[in-house]
Amino acid sequence: MSPYFTPKMADTNDIVLRPRFKFHVKEDNDILLKLFEDKKGTQSDFIVSRVDDHVFIKIPKEKQHFWSPQLHLEINKEYDEEGSTVYGLFGPNPTVWTMFMFFHFLIAGLFVAFGIWAYVNWSLGHSYAFQLFFTLFTIVIWFALYFGGSLGKKTGMKEMHQLHHFMRDTLRSIGVHAEL
Repeated sequence: MSPYFTPKMADTNDIVLRPRFKFHVKEDNDILLKLFEDKKGTQSDFIVSRVDDHVFIKIPKEKQHFWSPQLHLEINKEYDEEGSTVYGLFGPNPTVWTMFMFFHFLIAGLFVAFGIWAYVNWSLGHSYAFQLFFTLFTIVIWFALYFGGSLGKKTGMKEMHQLHHFMRDTLRSIGVHAEL
């Protein structure tokens, strides 16, 4: 892989469920956006859609699984210098991500509620074993959600590489090289 297109992602020690990257190119953003829009009709390996300065690259429905990622590119014009900045974000289908975040907030709410209930029972001198058990159990559920998300990311890693290679090859087709 060319060093021009190596995305700057977080270190392996970071907790990252949705990897991000950013790089600069010398081409105008309109040229890059048009390039991806033109790819929509010339290939069938990926679904490419564009909204304003945003490009979404997805796996076709028949090849998708629950954890299939998508690549969201935001291609912004640089106003203080020549060229564009490309921001990339790998993530699951927005519906899956919304559901996943809903479960996280639900578990966080239950943790707080059971924690308060346990504290109140403790301060009143009543039994609080039930509430303490569920407070701790919500922590276990949160870890299960986190590891489930990590497993899902690992399951979609091959597709993430395919999406990244498609983006890289599309940009290379007009001789665009990133300035890292």
